Amino acid sequence: MPHFIPYLAFDGNCQEAMHFYQRVFGGKITMMLSGADTPMADQIPKEHAHRIIHARLVLKDGGTLMAGDVPADMPHQMPCGITISLIYDTVAEAERVFNALGDGGKITMPWAPTFWAKQFGMVTDKYGTSWAINGEELKF
Repeated sequence: MPHFIPYLAFDGNCQEAMHFYQRVFGGKITMMLSGADTPMADQIPKEHAHRIIHARLVLKDGGTLMAGDVPADMPHQMPCGITISLIYDTVAEAERVFNALGDGGKITMPWAPTFWAKQFGMVTDKYGTSWAINGEELKF
């Protein structure tokens, strides 16, 4: 069975975003490969060599978040129609993540109780990624 792994695209700020996600979610960045670090470095304009070709954040639970900067000569489009949903065992941890992702971002659904979780909220972070945060799913 395949593992679904979100792969986020950025426009030159992938390294900054991945360090932000590491602080928010924990885990460890196990790869941060720039164009300058690849065998094709001499084919990449110097002003774009810092752009990240591939980054990987391995989370404490074994999950993975991957990302990269789009090539500089390609248009970067913000994600549309995609939200990454997170489920936490505790309301406290879910609320911490919700608040951290909302710092500099935009709350799209305030933190509140719902019929499927004790607390739930939605946020688009400062990098344009949309998140749905669930704290303590309810059984029904």
